[in-house]
Amino acid sequence: MKPPTTRLRTAAVHAGESPDPATGASAPNLVMSSTFVTRDAAGFSAHDLDEESGFLYTRWSNPTVAQLEAKLCALEGAEACLCFGSGMAAATGLLLSLLASGDHIVMSDTNYAGVAELGRDTLPRIGIGVSFVDTSDPRNVEAAIRPETRLIWLETPANPICRLTDLAAVARVAAAHPGVRIAVDSTFATPVATRPLELGAHYVMHSLTKYIGGHGDAVGGAVLGSREDIAALRLEAGIHYGGVLSPFNAWLIMRGAATLPIRMKAHEENALAVARFLESHPRVTRVMYPGLPSHPQHGLARRQMDNFSGMLTFQAGDGPQLAERMARELRVIHYAVSLGHHRSLVFWMDTPSLMETSFRLDGAQLESYRAYAGDGIFRMSVGLEDPDDLCEDLERVLG
Repeated sequence: MKPPTTRLRTAAVHAGESPDPATGASAPNLVMSSTFVTRDAAGFSAHDLDEESGFLYTRWSNPTVAQLEAKLCALEGAEACLCFGSGMAAATGLLLSLLASGDHIVMSDTNYAGVAELGRDTLPRIGIGVSFVDTSDPRNVEAAIRPETRLIWLETPANPICRLTDLAAVARVAAAHPGVRIAVDSTFATPVATRPLELGAHYVMHSLTKYIGGHGDAVGGAVLGSREDIAALRLEAGIHYGGVLSPFNAWLIMRGAATLPIRMKAHEENALAVARFLESHPRVTRVMYPGLPSHPQHGLARRQMDNFSGMLTFQAGDGPQLAERMARELRVIHYAVSLGHHRSLVFWMDTPSLMETSFRLDGAQLESYRAYAGDGIFRMSVGLEDPDDLCEDLERVLG
């Protein structure tokens, strides 16, 4: 089920799909069955499965989920993919499959809050050492590696502050330490912007709930990598942990993924328009968007990102009061969490609160975070509406 060409827009539409041989249906079927009739006697254990095995049980594999996995492989340039019930399930499945008591991981000190808290609370509780570093400087990563280090966990752009990591530079660091692997959460970037496997990563993770699904109506996650690595992950995380993706959500996400390249083009165009408007507004004191020349890592963004995505942050006046006004008065933009949907979303993220709950930074790491976020930021996921309407909506609440 390979697409006719390797071009991204064609792959987004056709990869993983083909007309149904029985009915001729052009759109992919939704297969909700939990179990499948087999024509041959087969072992009961998932250990007996190989690439030639048919479908037996949906926790092991499912036709609709497999179609989505094939599409994601084509977009990301990966050999194999495993889908999960959420982005958090994907991150947890990968981390717990790769790491054991006594191992060590170097992790970005700023990333998705659920992963940040998993790294600070859960992993140490089960005997896994974690070093949190500002990965925007590869020297910090190098300094944190120990003999027992097994994994470097990166996120670029980092949630919520849009700080970048030079993936190729960190890959060169890891290559000097045999046995150290790299996993990248590329949710903000999407395969349209950055393909971490091409830059030396071993695994790339996505929250499919965000840009790849794109419509805010399905939750899912995915990890992609080599055929051998994903086969091992499927046996450990998919079959033993069980956090697999629902076929219905896979069907919804596959529908969204078909338009990912053209949506990301529109997200980027709208975000750049909104970022420029905010940067010129007298009440806005700082805007962080990789596509702006004012972003401190704009040069890296131009080298590493084919699309600057739709995520930006800004600082303006009294953040908590402005957040209350947004919640009451915004007419087009939704005051809500999450990101990557066709609707624009904005939410206030208070620095002291995040430091207390998720990131717990101090010293130079806190200063690095505050260089991007100050006392707090508005994280905005710029959607597909007319950018003039978005700017007018912001102008009304900014005053």
